[in-house]
Amino acid sequence: MKTTFKPLTKAEEEIMQVLWKMEHAFVKDIVDEFPEPKPHYNTVSTIIKILTDKGFVAYESFGKSNRYYPLVKKDEYTKKTMKQFLKGYFEGSYANMLSFFANEKDISIEELEGILKELKNNKPKK
Repeated sequence: MKTTFKPLTKAEEEIMQVLWKMEHAFVKDIVDEFPEPKPHYNTVSTIIKILTDKGFVAYESFGKSNRYYPLVKKDEYTKKTMKQFLKGYFEGSYANMLSFFANEKDISIEELEGILKELKNNKPKK
């Protein structure tokens, strides 16, 4: 059964970035990974609870403490996010997206050539 994609809020995504990096972490460890000013422990704990409810995070209990780990892989989330972004802003077309960045001068000819080279190298052999 296909589930609908649930995008993360900015705060949830920041927590997930830490969990993807650390793989397993207690709330205190997550808080420690943030730069100053660090988020409050209770804020991170609440966001972790939301991520658990959304199915992004699970935990192992160690006495009264929980160690959290991601259930969704970073590349899996990135792929779904990018597809949704592409669909919402560029009619699902990579060509439209590249054209946009080329027109905005946010991408150079060298970068486009690099993308083309990578696409050619990853093209399945017939």
